[in-house]
Amino acid sequence: MTRDSGSDGYADSIEAATVIYADHGDFIRAVIRSKVYNQSQEDDLLQDFFLSLVLKPVPYDVVNVRAYLYKALINDIRDAGRRSERYRSAVLKYAENRKISINKGTPEDALMEREEGKIVLDLIENRLSKSESTAIALRYRDGQDLAQVAEKMGVKAVSVSRYVCIGLKKVHQLFVATREE
Repeated sequence: MTRDSGSDGYADSIEAATVIYADHGDFIRAVIRSKVYNQSQEDDLLQDFFLSLVLKPVPYDVVNVRAYLYKALINDIRDAGRRSERYRSAVLKYAENRKISINKGTPEDALMEREEGKIVLDLIENRLSKSESTAIALRYRDGQDLAQVAEKMGVKAVSVSRYVCIGLKKVHQLFVATREE
């Protein structure tokens, strides 16, 4: 098959793939159905195989078209499985990398850091106003954004921002004063 010099350059190939699907569509679907587990996979592979036939049409000299289609289908299904497995592996690797602990030390060190964090939060609660300590705790301990904190506190996001800013300045001053002692 030669590619047409038309707008997409694949007019002859598309026509040939359409004829193959008209003549052998039930066979193609049956082979795919026997090799996959769900309907969405079947539909995806059916569409991918059509595109595969457009890009690489069945040669004119093929005697047994069904045998050629079967072999091409099996190869496409295997390739799709490999792509899926590589993607799954990459996602799992990414997930594992995201779970890396910041604390590279021993579990005892992690426990000490957690206790020190509690002491700092207690200090914040005792030395700051209720609004400032609540805003900082919700924002940094609970990981909420300003809108969420504002909603929980029943104030505007601008107020939360001000509480956090003033509270952090006071905490900074406390730490600087503690260092100087």
